[in-house]
Amino acid sequence: MVKGCNYFEIEIAYALPNIQILKQVTIRVGDTAEQGILKSGILGQFPQITLAKSRIGIFGNFVKLTTILQPGDRLEIYRPLTMDPKKARLLRAQKPRIK
Repeated sequence: MVKGCNYFEIEIAYALPNIQILKQVTIRVGDTAEQGILKSGILGQFPQITLAKSRIGIFGNFVKLTTILQPGDRLEIYRPLTMDPKKARLLRAQKPRIK
């Protein structure tokens, strides 16, 4: 895609327990988070991602699919939690420590 004053790059981030994906995507000025995700092709790579259910963020701050992207944004797609964080912390605390 030709870069010019009407285009800029963002990064799409998605992580699974065993792999992290970072994709550079060139988008148009005024594109939304949803458009950036669709242009990245990541939904075809990971069919378990559903935009209706998955939360997204930019640099760790939750945003809506309608958020207009800015040059250099890192758009992150979050997975649902597999365990309640309080329960996970309790289980880690109960493990015997090796000295």
